[in-house]
Amino acid sequence: MSKPIRQPLQGLFAGFIAVLLALAVLAPAAHGAAPLPLSGYARPVIEQFLASQTAELPGKVRISIDAPSSSSLPPCDALEAFLPGGAQLRGRVSVGLRCNADPRWTRYVQARIAIMGTYQAAARQIEAGQALAPADTVVREADMTTLPASVVIDAGQLVGQVAINRIAAGAPVRREQLRGVSLMQQGQSVKVVSRGNGFVVSAEGKAMAPAAAGALVQVRMQGGQLVTGMLGADGVVERGN
Repeated sequence: MSKPIRQPLQGLFAGFIAVLLALAVLAPAAHGAAPLPLSGYARPVIEQFLASQTAELPGKVRISIDAPSSSSLPPCDALEAFLPGGAQLRGRVSVGLRCNADPRWTRYVQARIAIMGTYQAAARQIEAGQALAPADTVVREADMTTLPASVVIDAGQLVGQVAINRIAAGAPVRREQLRGVSLMQQGQSVKVVSRGNGFVVSAEGKAMAPAAAGALVQVRMQGGQLVTGMLGADGVVERGN
């Protein structure tokens, strides 16, 4: 009595499992959000799209697509690549592929955009309150998308700077970790150099406020005129024409 009942139940159970497996395969494609392998005809489209989008970025751009060279993407004679709204061209990005011919479909693939560049790192441990010297930093190369946006790139930005807090050896030097050395105090006599077409004029004045190198400062000249210029590392205020 039990065998005739068990066999139909086994067949029904196997059919139910087959349906579940089919749904599991179709679900990601239905939502259009799961990363799919990139087919041979689609890869050049997305590579050319990302190359054009990153052409103006600073540094050396490296693009990699996290997909094999063959897949079961539907064929398409009018394939278009695009970036989802709000996506940034740095680090890991999701790139859309849209077929503008019938049957229309949309898929997404994962890519990575690396921007190689150089930055300033601490050559040794830098203590809080220490004025930075050229030997305190070294140039390092890295993917700039993995570093804070405030990392110091140019060593010239470190001239006249003091560390606010301790910077570990090898760590990127960031602008918020530094403050300018005050080269000019309020009321201090300073030299002001004015440059124009074919002439250079220098005069003395009084600083209106404390300032660090590279800052725009105001100086009251002996005749009472208030002028503005940039304070150099040598303590001289430079004015253009």
